[in-house]
Amino acid sequence: MTAQTMDRTPSTQVKALAPIAWKFPIVYTILALVSLIFFGLIGRDGETTFRVATGGDFFAIPDFAVSSTAAGLTLGIILVIMAAASIYVSVKRIDLGSWFPMLFGVIFVLSFLAWAGGGSGGVIPLTTLLAGALALSVPLIFGAMCGLVGERSGIINIAIEGQLLAGAFLAAVVASVVKNPYAGLLAAPIAGALVAVVLTFFAVKYWVNQIIIGVVLNVLVVGVTSFLYSTVLTQDPGLWNSRQKLPNLPIPLLSDIPVLGRVLFDQNILVYIMYVVVIALQIFVFRSKWGLRMRAVGEHPKAADTVGIKVNFTRVRNTLLAGAIAGLGGAFFTVGSGLAFGKEMSAGQGYIALAAMILGKWNPKGALFAALLFGFSKSLGNTLQSIGTPVANELLLMLPYIVTVFAVAGFVGRVRPPAAEGVPYVK
Repeated sequence: MTAQTMDRTPSTQVKALAPIAWKFPIVYTILALVSLIFFGLIGRDGETTFRVATGGDFFAIPDFAVSSTAAGLTLGIILVIMAAASIYVSVKRIDLGSWFPMLFGVIFVLSFLAWAGGGSGGVIPLTTLLAGALALSVPLIFGAMCGLVGERSGIINIAIEGQLLAGAFLAAVVASVVKNPYAGLLAAPIAGALVAVVLTFFAVKYWVNQIIIGVVLNVLVVGVTSFLYSTVLTQDPGLWNSRQKLPNLPIPLLSDIPVLGRVLFDQNILVYIMYVVVIALQIFVFRSKWGLRMRAVGEHPKAADTVGIKVNFTRVRNTLLAGAIAGLGGAFFTVGSGLAFGKEMSAGQGYIALAAMILGKWNPKGALFAALLFGFSKSLGNTLQSIGTPVANELLLMLPYIVTVFAVAGFVGRVRPPAAEGVPYVK
């Protein structure tokens, strides 16, 4: 065999390289230049103080002040180096994993905070900022878990917004009547499941377009709760709509850890339930018979039917469970936060939860981080409003929705939903 013939053998053929992904390096480069130029070179004079310690910590971490310009320059240079590294690894087709964008994001946010607090001598309460981010993320996380369970089963659930609102309404009413926030917490998942009953009735039995059903249910729940609020709750708020708040249950020792203690372990029972739900779904969706059957009816229902899985029954059962999860999320608006029910108080959180689910690629862990991102953006806007910042208030109010749009449009990339999502199954 000649050398020329050997060169043509399959064993010596060179495989085609995958195309270079430039999206993330371009984004990193733009953000790094913004940090270096706007937060550093032409930044604001003055100092920004970061406050970490809170009362009751094992040990106090003193406040530390940084020069806004110096911090912007230093962190901007670090981000430029990271952006250059991202270009290099992209050319070499090396996967950095999820730690790199998370670290880049943290450094960019710190650079922005140092710039935003400068000039006015602002104090950035980091622990309060993080605690607020977690609190604002709770309904988003429950909503994202609801959408994940439903869509993994093949049912598109646009009605998360309505389920959150229904959960908030029933939790407030029951807690007010019984004078016990825990009673409201028990009632909330029932409201979410009742909305899911209507969704599955039309989607599974009559094969109605699931997106249309979801939109109609959202409008229906808004209308019903607004009507009852105006005609019943406001007539006797002491009976029907008084404030009932779930008490915080600090975990001994863990709640005294600086920063993380107050953020993670000094919460009410609803937040702890959220931890359990996310961990349980991460395990059961991918490592249990229930999860295997759920994914089977969402990907290939006919194949699932041939091995004895009741496709429509599985879809109905899981969608009702998903509705109950969303109802728990709605309870956070009222008994979880100690607020009375108000018209449309879910304020579009159900749609952001859907975005978090898509950004997380129908994975509980991914959806968790995406919901935390959106919650952090809202908490950041609230914090900057309180300390005074050159950023316009209108832009701060828009921040969570801007992050949602850019995250889904620019960062999620190509995602593949469950193959049979939204397709009715006819046996």
